[in-house]
Amino acid sequence: MTTARIALVGDKSPSVRSHARIPVLLEALRERDGLALDAYWIPTTEATGLEGFDGVWMVPGSPYRSEAGAVDAARTAREHGIPFLGTCGGFQHTLLEYARNVLGLSVAHAENDPGAEDLLLLPLACSLAGHEDAVRLTPGSLAEKVVGAERTVERYSCAFGLNADYVPALEAAGLRFTGHDEAGLVRVLELPGHPFFLATLFQPELAGDGSRPHPAIVAFASACVTRAASSLRPSAR
Repeated sequence: MTTARIALVGDKSPSVRSHARIPVLLEALRERDGLALDAYWIPTTEATGLEGFDGVWMVPGSPYRSEAGAVDAARTAREHGIPFLGTCGGFQHTLLEYARNVLGLSVAHAENDPGAEDLLLLPLACSLAGHEDAVRLTPGSLAEKVVGAERTVERYSCAFGLNADYVPALEAAGLRFTGHDEAGLVRVLELPGHPFFLATLFQPELAGDGSRPHPAIVAFASACVTRAASSLRPSAR
């Protein structure tokens, strides 16, 4: 069995429910799906030099200790073709990375810098913390193919989302927004042409009881194992 080395980028805490779920999910992936992941927790303050990993999973738990570290992790995965999954805070910081490094915008996250002039991430009109909500997925998108349906109901634990004013510029620069709530607000993003690059505002870690990993997590793990089995992997960290 090929084992993929993945970086769990986030500031591990026993108070974050999704963090406690991850060991259960990793075991389920191995036993149920035959996907072996050797996972290393990487604090955002140390999230550099990730090129040697087979995958980067930016987990929930914001505000992160280092916004710069989280942004750099997303950039490394994007630029080096490393399978990437960003959830909740990972989704938000993936947007920051793309807006800053691809579009060259000086934008901020309201959770980290509420007084900033240009906010890419804003407080949600209604907090989704502790709620479930429907998500409509774009037909033919990576997200729709992974989930296997055009509509899904997902669990959230967040209070910040994308400022809709920036959607046209981000789309023009190559990001694809493939999941929206019933009001049309962005909940999923992906990057065409990348081996696997998916980020969700919802937390797939919280789906079910952890014995059947969410399809997005299974698809990410599969992409990581595929990379590990190829000859394209750089030297390990």
